[in-house]
Amino acid sequence: MSAPTGTDELEVWVDQDLCTGDGLCVQYAPEVFEFDVDGLAYVKDSGGELLQDPGARTAVPTRLFLEVIDSAKECPGDCIHVVRASDGVEVAGPDAD
Repeated sequence: MSAPTGTDELEVWVDQDLCTGDGLCVQYAPEVFEFDVDGLAYVKDSGGELLQDPGARTAVPTRLFLEVIDSAKECPGDCIHVVRASDGVEVAGPDAD
């Protein structure tokens, strides 16, 4: 897959019910992912605020497209969903084609 261009073209969210807490996502993209006190990964908004609502999405900065896509592909829990902002189609993660 070639990375899209633009700042808001991809969004990402984490399904905490499937998160195993391995932390690969936090290693790949610490500006986007962070652990909470429950040991599970969550996404952060552009201001660094942890988004704890189930299914909360955040925009992926263009410069981090590949890191976020790689985190979804490598996630042992298959819990990271990367979607196109324009239509919600999953481009990386367990539901990607």
